Amino acid sequence: MQIKLLSDQLISQIAAGEVVERPASALKELLENSVDAGSTQIQVALQQGGTKLLKVTDNGHGIAKDELALALTRHATSKIQSLEDLEQVGSLGFRGEALASIASISRTVITSRQQAASHAWQISAEGAHGQPVSPAALDAGTIVEVHDLYFNTPARRKFLKTENTEFGHCEDAFTRIALSRSNIGFLLQHNGKAVMRLAANTPQQRITDVLGNEFASQSVWLDEESAGLRLWGMTASPTYQRHSRDTQYVFVNGRFVRDKLIAHAIKQAYQDVLHGDKHPAFVLFLELDPSLVDVNVHPAKTEVRFRESQAVHRFIFHSLHKALGKTSAEIQASQPVQAPFNPFTPSFTMPREQVEMPLQNRSVFDNGYQTNQISNGTALAQQFYGQLYGGLQPADTAANIAGDYIAENYLNPSSISEAVLAPEQAPLPQEYPLGFALGQLHGIYILAQNAQGMVVVDMHAAHERIMYERLKNALSERAIATQPLLIPISFHAEKIEVATLQSLNGSDTLQQLGFDLATLSPTTIAIRAIPTMLQDADAVALARAVLRDLNEYGASRVLLERQNEILGTMACHAAVRANRQLTITEMNALLRDMEITERSGQCNHGRPTWFQVSLNDLDKMFMRGQ
Repeated sequence: MQIKLLSDQLISQIAAGEVVERPASALKELLENSVDAGSTQIQVALQQGGTKLLKVTDNGHGIAKDELALALTRHATSKIQSLEDLEQVGSLGFRGEALASIASISRTVITSRQQAASHAWQISAEGAHGQPVSPAALDAGTIVEVHDLYFNTPARRKFLKTENTEFGHCEDAFTRIALSRSNIGFLLQHNGKAVMRLAANTPQQRITDVLGNEFASQSVWLDEESAGLRLWGMTASPTYQRHSRDTQYVFVNGRFVRDKLIAHAIKQAYQDVLHGDKHPAFVLFLELDPSLVDVNVHPAKTEVRFRESQAVHRFIFHSLHKALGKTSAEIQASQPVQAPFNPFTPSFTMPREQVEMPLQNRSVFDNGYQTNQISNGTALAQQFYGQLYGGLQPADTAANIAGDYIAENYLNPSSISEAVLAPEQAPLPQEYPLGFALGQLHGIYILAQNAQGMVVVDMHAAHERIMYERLKNALSERAIATQPLLIPISFHAEKIEVATLQSLNGSDTLQQLGFDLATLSPTTIAIRAIPTMLQDADAVALARAVLRDLNEYGASRVLLERQNEILGTMACHAAVRANRQLTITEMNALLRDMEITERSGQCNHGRPTWFQVSLNDLDKMFMRGQ
């Protein structure tokens, strides 16, 4: 076999195999060229999924007559001139291969006119055969028409899918460019019908227009900046979970990318709030110095490489973790909702310092305090929350705050714990995003009324998240208090449980978690102390669960890599169980704690803890106004 030079046509067709995998790949390249040309309006017209015709029209700065032929030549570009330009490229395209590759496997026509030119110019190419430049009629801008894609490469064409499938890929490519440039108006047509029309708008509105109101209403807006890095965009709450990754968009300096480092950071941020095998949804924009990221990694330009990868990972993780960790009160503050005027609502405002008291400042368990009984219901509520949280001074407890409210605003507070407040009595101050309790459903759910309508709370899941966050905060400060048992509890243990406990000799893992366990015999374990916050849990079941996790994850890893799992196990055992009858005061106390707890919208298994049912939804159910 002799070594020979390949022909220019074959070189271009080989390059086309890398750059133009399918019609959507060609559309992506043409849209990027239009964006780089400074366009403010871009129109896309497709026929037969882009295989018959792919036409992109823009109002950018256009191409000069003398440069039209060069535009169809490989490695010809106006976007970079030197290695320094390549190392800090800011444009979407820069290789100079796209138009040449597309033209080599299609019948291509380019019509363009610069603003100062007297008229437009046009060039045509069929495969490798180019035609001379000729005059044409066009306002300022460029039109690229790609006819009969792969007409001269039938081997490639036979691998194309159905028309609907290819159009779906084209629509995805269009959507990514449209999301990345909200200041540009876009129009997408398929077989003569308008599919998507987007006016230039704000980034928030563009995301809403593309992904819908449901995504926008269940998303958090974030904008974080640190050490030359900026992350902004919208990330959906964990309750807006998907079965696929179809609503995941990440842009680095305006370029859509698929990056494993970024994906891992996002996955970690969602790790203890996402349920099972579900996937999060987000539209995120990462901005950094172009010299710190290499975009010349893959011909399709969807992969990047960061110079300081660990710093980028930490920044993305902490930014998302902070956004997802907002309390209900913080989210409400960023999206204020005015409560409707109700002449029957008592005048009442709770001091914000009581509502927003940081969770870590609340003292730990001590159920020995005495309270002034406002009513039997209030006293029982305080006793209940003393058992759950303990040690909270009467002036600081949510139960006591609710009791003070009852005493100040109702003539007969003793009846509150036995009766459900009438709607006209239920206060709706703006400080309480979750409103006030109305009653309990089947011992599982709390029904509450807020300014938007009705709130339904899973009391076990909500309390589980509260305890989980308290345990995390305490462990991070090495402050999980221990409650020694006056009489140690012994139980019959399995061999694996005894072996796990014996393997912990010399380790302070159990002590850090607030436990003191000892082996009494080859089949017996004694519980001498448990965490103060969990002293009302089933001590034996709790100890068994902790030993099971320690055996599964390993004592050396459990406080590092598997901290969330074991704390989640502890919180689950401590949370109030279903079928526990709560008073109105107890329910309100739980709602107040949810409002000041991070990530309280999900339990530590990722299940939602509450749902909002708006008045509009209720009106529709009962067909009011119809």
